[in-house]
Formats: sequence, structure tokens, C-alpha cells
Amino acid sequence: MAKAEDQEIYQEFIIGLYKNPLNHGRLANADYRAQVDNPTCGDRIELSIRMKGGAVAEAKFTGQGCAISQASASLFTGYLRGRKLSALGKITAKDVLKLIKIDLSRNPGRMKCALLPLEAMKKALGGSK
Repeated sequence: MAKAEDQEIYQEFIIGLYKNPLNHGRLANADYRAQVDNPTCGDRIELSIRMKGGAVAEAKFTGQGCAISQASASLFTGYLRGRKLSALGKITAKDVLKLIKIDLSRNPGRMKCALLPLEAMKKALGGSK
């Protein structure tokens, strides 16, 4: 399959997650929680994480914004599940961008949207609850 066709398939995938997000909601008994905003476009993500036995037992998000920010949050919360607390701080922007499978290198504004859940996690682990 050609690269352009791959991009089109993944764009449809992103739109699907935007319309029907995974892990959407708020955890009442979260161990970590933070909200971040992207003032450039108005996107907002609140990330909630519940730990059990030193690993992420559940992660959810709420928020609003573009399809990329919401799909990224949807995928990111699933990605966190089962990861040890000590490994969370090692998650990079590159890891998050691999989840959404769309090349955003030519669109730095959209890159910020995609990385909003990572920013929320870092803020949450920094002590915000």
C-alpha cells in the first residue's frame, strides 16, 4: 500500500476515535489527575490515572478539542494501562506520536495537539491531583 493510502486509513482511524473515544470519562478515585490546555487552539485534556500494585490499573480522559488531541488521549490512556509508575516518566513524545500513526512533522501546531495527553500525564505525576 502506498504511503498516501496509509495516511488516509490512519486519518479515518483518528476520526473514528474522535467520534467513539476509548477510555473516555473521569476516575473518581484517581491517584493522579491533571488538566492541560492548548491556548493556541483551545484543546483541553483532563487525564485521570489509578494505580494498583505500582502499575497503572486504569487511565481515563475527558476534554474537548480537535480529532487529533482527542484520539491521541484515547490511545494514550490505553497505552498507559499496565505500565509501572517508574516507567511513566520515560514515555517520550516519539512514543505518543507512534500511537497516532500520522506524520505531523510538517504541522507543529497539530503536534502540540497530539502531545497534550503526555503533557497532562507529566503534570499529574508532578503532584497535581
